[in-house]
Amino acid sequence: MLTIDLDEFMIEIQDGTIKHVGSSTTSVDAKLYDVTEAEARQFGDQIKFAFEDGEGNMIEVALNGPEVQSIVGDLNEME
Repeated sequence: MLTIDLDEFMIEIQDGTIKHVGSSTTSVDAKLYDVTEAEARQFGDQIKFAFEDGEGNMIEVALNGPEVQSIVGDLNEME
């Protein structure tokens, strides 16, 4: 299940084209539940994490080394 919370988000749909027409200060929160597949792979100088649920929804996040190490540290503390 994918949930998306769009704060002050406005789009325009014209002739099959979607265009963002709102403020540049818009924020978005996305959450993916019931993940069935997860992977990490090299993405230039970053590490990209990809998560997918059974419905085909996917979220990808690219992190720099310090952020990855912070997550690894958090995981190690939980063991």
